[in-house]
Amino acid sequence: MEVAGKYIVVTGGGNGIGKALCEAFHAQGAAGIAVLDLEQDSAEAVAASVNGLAIAVNVRDEAAIQSAIARIEAEFGRIDLMCSNAGIGAGDGEQGWATSADNAVWQAMWDIHVMAHMWAARACLPGMLERGEGYFLHTVSAAGLLAQIGDAAYGTTKHASLGFAESLAITHGDAGIKVSCLCPQAVMTRMIAEMIGAGGGAESAGIDGVLSPEDVAQAVIEGLAAEQFLILPHPMVEQYRQNKAANYDRWIGGMKKLRRHFISGE
Repeated sequence: MEVAGKYIVVTGGGNGIGKALCEAFHAQGAAGIAVLDLEQDSAEAVAASVNGLAIAVNVRDEAAIQSAIARIEAEFGRIDLMCSNAGIGAGDGEQGWATSADNAVWQAMWDIHVMAHMWAARACLPGMLERGEGYFLHTVSAAGLLAQIGDAAYGTTKHASLGFAESLAITHGDAGIKVSCLCPQAVMTRMIAEMIGAGGGAESAGIDGVLSPEDVAQAVIEGLAAEQFLILPHPMVEQYRQNKAANYDRWIGGMKKLRRHFISGE
């Protein structure tokens, strides 16, 4: 998919990866960009810089997503690329168990990383299927392919996010719908800083380097052009994925060792 001339929606577009995506799409000649974010001021600032449309949206609210998509379709005429990018991190907390995060954290992760992607697809699919074409970009994270040490809720829901993207691609691929999953490791965003502060395992995610949001956005432009299902800004993630598939027990052992290293420095 070439971005030039396309109408694009980005959730979580007010900062971090979402902001960089909006800027990259604008530079590539997108016809229109809708910047959706929980923070109205952030959405408006980014929209102003890309001559786009700002909409304050809580992606945990399906009705709000439906309303935003309807408004965008009315103003743009169509949506070519739906980028479900909003995300949060929390960490396992002081106790550090896989079950430590409270139910509110797990529910928030589920809503934002899984249901928001499904709700956006549910709202966009009718128009896309009618036209016989459309594209979904889901920001999943390498945690969806591997794991997230120190944040069980994050890693678990990112796995579910990947599973939904697979279903979307398999079910609707023959009808002209394309899907890509953006799976970086650590990216220098506000969320990473918050995860470090909460003991959320960001240090382990950055073991192969922390990329800038602009680096990730460039990888997306290239991945969309190639129509790759997996977009991997950190190339080593593919090797880790293969290692996991080749010998699950050995991979689990390696991740346990990595966790020990970051907890005790051994």
